[in-house]
Amino acid sequence: MPKPSYDGPILEIDKLSISFFTRLREIPAVMDFSVAVRPGEAVGLVGESGCGKSTVALGVMRDLGKNGRITGGTIRFKGRDMGEMSREELGRIRGNEIAMIYQEPMASLNPAMKIGRQLMEVPMIHQGASEAEARARALQVVEDVKLPDPKRILNSYPHQLSGGQQQRIVIAMALMSEPALLILDEPTTALDVTVEAAVVELVKDLGKKYGTSMLFISHNLGLVLETCDRLCVMYSGEAVERGSIEDVFDEMQHPYTQALFRSIPLPGADKNARPLKAIPGNFPLPHERPRGCNFGPRCDYFEAGRCDARDIPMSDVPGNDRHATRCLKFQEIDWAAPAELMETKEKGAIGEVILKMDKLKKYYEVSANALFGGGARKVVKANEELSFEARESETLAIVGESGCGKSTFAKVLMGLETATEGQILLDGRNIEQIPIQQRDRKTVGEVQMVFQNPFDTLNPSMTVGRQIIRALEIFGVGNSEAERRNRMLELLDLVKLPREFAQRMPRQLSGGQKQRVGIARAFAGGARIVVADEPVSALDVSVQAAVTDLLMEIQREEKTTLLFISHDLSIVRYLSDRVMVMYLGHVVELGTTDQVFSPPYHPYTEALLSAVPIADTSVQKTHIVLEGDIPSAMNPPPGCPFQTRCRWKSEVPGGLCEREVPKVRDLAEGHQVKCHLSDEKLAEMEPVIKIAAE
Repeated sequence: MPKPSYDGPILEIDKLSISFFTRLREIPAVMDFSVAVRPGEAVGLVGESGCGKSTVALGVMRDLGKNGRITGGTIRFKGRDMGEMSREELGRIRGNEIAMIYQEPMASLNPAMKIGRQLMEVPMIHQGASEAEARARALQVVEDVKLPDPKRILNSYPHQLSGGQQQRIVIAMALMSEPALLILDEPTTALDVTVEAAVVELVKDLGKKYGTSMLFISHNLGLVLETCDRLCVMYSGEAVERGSIEDVFDEMQHPYTQALFRSIPLPGADKNARPLKAIPGNFPLPHERPRGCNFGPRCDYFEAGRCDARDIPMSDVPGNDRHATRCLKFQEIDWAAPAELMETKEKGAIGEVILKMDKLKKYYEVSANALFGGGARKVVKANEELSFEARESETLAIVGESGCGKSTFAKVLMGLETATEGQILLDGRNIEQIPIQQRDRKTVGEVQMVFQNPFDTLNPSMTVGRQIIRALEIFGVGNSEAERRNRMLELLDLVKLPREFAQRMPRQLSGGQKQRVGIARAFAGGARIVVADEPVSALDVSVQAAVTDLLMEIQREEKTTLLFISHDLSIVRYLSDRVMVMYLGHVVELGTTDQVFSPPYHPYTEALLSAVPIADTSVQKTHIVLEGDIPSAMNPPPGCPFQTRCRWKSEVPGGLCEREVPKVRDLAEGHQVKCHLSDEKLAEMEPVIKIAAE
């Protein structure tokens, strides 16, 4: 049944204020926030964590919990004030006309109920559909979200699907009632970049097919560029800039928007010649906001007595389409002036080989019926013949989707697992069979790890200083408590944290500060090799820039070898000297960053590059969406591991890709690929990322 059409804004938020009330005080989370979403339009809402993006979405859904209240302004849906609607009316609109997709797909699915049943509930509850109609509709939507074998999917439980498949089901569920407005809250944060690209493509196509308007919440500017028509930038509870994607990206009119763009690595950025510029200072806590402009204390253009005198309203930018900014000085600032050059850094000379892996294999044996331990035993081939070298002062990036074996190899290197075959040589010593309990202090101190989630790696009941001193004691650094205390303070200096942080507890630190403590602890034993496992993916963009630069600076001083595990290819391109691309336990490509980022590439590298969202309107990308999911390492496909998803397979005659694993071959000095494509075919490859000429 088609819904009546409506031609005004689908969603109109006007001067919205939301506060949370604690016993001590009122905490204003959103102030004076306005945005409009027109029919069929996708509006991106960007900003760092804690800026109020999700609070706005929960305000629209009237889901602020016991402590949250709307304290001012209005939210209109299709012209009607939602504040005046009865609970029944709100209940009819939510889930039917307004649907929301959350960050964590598993939280939206009932683990004890089959997917088909969960999907059928939506039209049966909201539209009174019969069981047969609901099943047909569910089948249709599962096809729409491009899931293989829809009948099997409808008959599966959530745990039988991968993360990307679960997220597609959540999107399918949201679309079941053909809502007029779809709110997406960081819907791809937990997904691999290739899956993210497919989900984004899907959301765009379905938005067009169903004519759905979208409010897309994200901290990833590249993703917003690819999915949205308009953009609203938030900072500390306020909208600071609103406008079309082109206006905000190419003619930004707020210092915070400009600072955000300067802290992300765009194609062509160079870690030594053009280091990223992190935003100085810290994000203000809601009850400690400054007078006047919230961004004032961190702004390059701040003027005392003017910017901090009164609340600053949004002002229209003349000549642009619905473009507004919350800045008093936007007409005085020279926005075209080049960024003040950060000091150029000298690249440390790359030294001798410190680490060498030779034909390393890691297999796990699991029983086919893992729950009860019965049945035949199967082998999971997590790593297949990894061979590479890493030198002093070098950054080697290891990239690939989850399940490709990146973290397994890191565990073997750290001694948390032992190798099945092959060898790992650290300064010529074999360490592949020595578990961490049997490694000497020196080896443990020399190979350290910085983890993805800084929250999980610190002891919540110990001060920061004590945790670093504890690491120094374990590594036998210093002859007395006083010496160790001095070294701890030097390590805090190294990671650019104030010395008084030694007295703080982890809960008093932000995510970026916790990650710095993790880095300080990794260097406590004089680490020569640091394995950084997605060290910035849990952090905001501006904090990412600071932590990435910190790692680079420490590397220059300490001559550390950095093994940087990541799926974010923009950061990889910015900071690595060489790149190793992994797929299903195999190294499919290895070379210098320039070699890996320009054709000819392995077909998988090509697809990875095409999937990276880039926050630059002058970049043109070839869109290659990988079909299907990564095969299981327990049951890999025959022949080339990538052949089930490769768009070049038809170029190789005689079904060779399906029969034989390709041999590693050299394309140029230091550049190798594992692929059956002929040299002529590889030479035909076009660059995936092109920067339009100025």
